[in-house]
Amino acid sequence: MRSLPTLKNVDRERRLFQQRIVVACVAMVLLTGVILARLVWLQMINHDHFTTLSHENRLKIVPLPPPRGLIYSRDGVVLAENRPSFSLTVVPENAGDVAAAVAELRTLLDISDEEIEQFMRQLRITRRFENLTLKTDLSPEDVAVFSVNRYRFPGFNIEAGLSRHYPLGESMAHVVGYVGRISETDLKTIDQSNYSATTHIGKIGVEKAREDLLHGQVGYQRVEVNAQGRILRVVERTPPVPGVDLYLTVDARLQAEAIAALDGRKGAIVMLDAATGGILVFVSNPAFDPNAFVNGVSRARYRAWSTSSDRPLFNRALQGQYPPGSTIKPLVALAGLQYGVRTPERTTWCPGWYSLPGDSHRYRDWLKGGHGNVNLKLSIAHSCDVYYYDLARDLGIRRLHDMLVRFGLGEITGVDIPGEAAGLVPSPAWKRRVRKLPWYPGETLIAGIGQGFMLTTPLQLAYATSVIANRGEALIPHFLDQFEGGAEATEPVSPEIYRRPGVSLADPHYWDAAIEGMDEVVNGPTGTARRSGAGAKVRFAGKTGTAQVFGIAQGVDAKDQEVPEHLQDHALFIAFAPVDQPQIAIAVIVENGGGGSRTAAPIARTLIDSYFRDLPVPQSGSDG
Repeated sequence: MRSLPTLKNVDRERRLFQQRIVVACVAMVLLTGVILARLVWLQMINHDHFTTLSHENRLKIVPLPPPRGLIYSRDGVVLAENRPSFSLTVVPENAGDVAAAVAELRTLLDISDEEIEQFMRQLRITRRFENLTLKTDLSPEDVAVFSVNRYRFPGFNIEAGLSRHYPLGESMAHVVGYVGRISETDLKTIDQSNYSATTHIGKIGVEKAREDLLHGQVGYQRVEVNAQGRILRVVERTPPVPGVDLYLTVDARLQAEAIAALDGRKGAIVMLDAATGGILVFVSNPAFDPNAFVNGVSRARYRAWSTSSDRPLFNRALQGQYPPGSTIKPLVALAGLQYGVRTPERTTWCPGWYSLPGDSHRYRDWLKGGHGNVNLKLSIAHSCDVYYYDLARDLGIRRLHDMLVRFGLGEITGVDIPGEAAGLVPSPAWKRRVRKLPWYPGETLIAGIGQGFMLTTPLQLAYATSVIANRGEALIPHFLDQFEGGAEATEPVSPEIYRRPGVSLADPHYWDAAIEGMDEVVNGPTGTARRSGAGAKVRFAGKTGTAQVFGIAQGVDAKDQEVPEHLQDHALFIAFAPVDQPQIAIAVIVENGGGGSRTAAPIARTLIDSYFRDLPVPQSGSDG
């Protein structure tokens, strides 16, 4: 009889069941260990970090940037404004691998190498929980592309804000200046708490000089956010205090006409309000577009500007240092009167050259045949060099130096924007200190006609002219006219703060002698600028000047030489108007423009006519 097959192996099933129980228990123990380890890591090791995150998930304090104050011209034209713009920002702490995220973003957005470098520099010096700007001034298309792909870039965000813009561009670049991103150097000098939400700061011009007024005060808001940093709602808000709006003394219409009058030539023009010291025109030509610097100028453009022979970045009106040439002759004449070595009536014979006793070297007059007998008035009107060679020798360099310094030459005027050059009025002490050489008598003669070592800025020449026009009264040149803060009324700046010690002479009639000479320059029948004075709306006084760029050998007539344009003389002209009741003072310099009467004086005449175009003609200045 066959045995029946075994249908169930009880012992085997028992062993299999026991093995499975053991595996399950081991797995449970291991999983429990993992959970316990995770709890230890969360509750003990990283307790502080996640406590902070839990608070961040609820409330966060966000700084609010203050709107920057606007800048207006004297005639109400906006010179600096704020325009709505979008920026791509990132909080590095929330972004993970920032470099990888930025590389991926470049496949979506046009982010330049320079923007990446600027961002990486900021990343190195900024705390990881602070908001950094990667790209500014995004287009609507850029905003749309990023918004669609935002989920791929944690920590990155689009922020709406205001961007600085300069509507007049180049024409006001050297006045207003521009703002740029805050640098490491800037961080050392600013109140970082007040700039916690600000990315830009004034770099040059009025933007830099009045940063304290323009910036305003940072605001804050307490917001509820989620774990990704998105704002859910605003709990509390302290609004920022906007910056102060500034009104400058510069006249936008006159500024534009001054630039047009230069007609593309290199040079500078400064016009002052003689009664207040306010700067009405401040031109340095050529110039640059300040808007290029707001969000970072490209290397190619900056290299082109900085290496150009035209030097558009250089502020000629403020920093350009030129030999003043014959424009200082009225000042030298006043020195002769003040120190008693000349009277208005005393004449000097001019044969066309001058020599020191015992020296065969001839110092030439600009007029080859000479001017004959000239007194003080005619010496200014004809710009007789020989008269001033002789006068400078009688004065001596020390007295000549002291008088010119009293008129503001060789020192900064104190204008309220940074970067002013001081110029140079030479002296024996200066030459010993700087050149390690003695002073020679011939150098005194050359200084008497504004050549040699002497250097002045266009701003200094305009200031010295205003001192003559005001018969010794001195006012510091300035740009700020008035300011307006928020809802407060416009507050004018008191002109009293711009007054400085003036020039007093032993006899007030000395001013008459110098001013009559300058009047004769423009309005006399033989004055060097008589063509510019003909038919003028108001009677104005002036002085022409020509500054040599290079020396000419003895016995050589410069008119017979073929001189390249870049080596031709600089043309200068100073003036004030009207003669009897001065309202404005002006200085014009045209680089390599030749003679001052031919090139610079007509520019001054154009601006004087323009200034008085819509004003009643002053009766006291209309005679003759």
